[in-house]
Amino acid sequence: MTAVLTPDELEEALRTHARQYHSEHPFHQRMNQGQSSPEEIRGWVANRFYYQANIPRKDGAILSNCPDSDVRRRWVQRVIDHDGTSEGTGGIESWLRLGEAVGLARNEVEDSRHLLPGVRFAVDAYVTFTRTRPWVEAVASSLTELFAPNLMAERLAAFERHYTWISPEGLAYFRARITQAPKDSEHGLEIVREHCVTPETQAAAMAALSFKCDVLWSMLDAMEQRYGNH
Repeated sequence: MTAVLTPDELEEALRTHARQYHSEHPFHQRMNQGQSSPEEIRGWVANRFYYQANIPRKDGAILSNCPDSDVRRRWVQRVIDHDGTSEGTGGIESWLRLGEAVGLARNEVEDSRHLLPGVRFAVDAYVTFTRTRPWVEAVASSLTELFAPNLMAERLAAFERHYTWISPEGLAYFRARITQAPKDSEHGLEIVREHCVTPETQAAAMAALSFKCDVLWSMLDAMEQRYGNH
């Protein structure tokens, strides 16, 4: 019989998923090392937008399944962070401005003309997961945010150092997430530590995080096949 992990042991086990995080993907590593072509950067920005645009839908799915009003009051901030409080604000808008900074017209990012089938499939699978799985599992899947602040800081430094053709104003999304992601992951961890207290729920939480790592990795696999080594 599988033993129940303490909350600290569960957190430690979840953090080991950093080895599966997409920061280890060759496409990402090449980008952070300054080896990506403008075509690769534009392809990544255009395809990643589909993920960014679906984050509020993912968080809305979690909200709709969550019976805890205290959790909902805090979780809804994620939707606000990405959708903004008015037109021209929020993380999605910041990503569109990144698109403009790398040479993409806003409409060609928004209309998904560059979206690869593999990226669409992976993102849609993630949104479906958050809609159909128990809400705590969906929260656990979001814990890739545990690894995001370091990635964002490295990405920001890499873009500023290697891709000076990109306007610094276009990098605002990365700057914002360096501070937002730790707050988000802290709340997500708090929920998982509190609710995952049996071998079954703990295994489900780890499987959910592994699935999310696979989603992010699969997105980059599709981009690597299309844009890599060009």
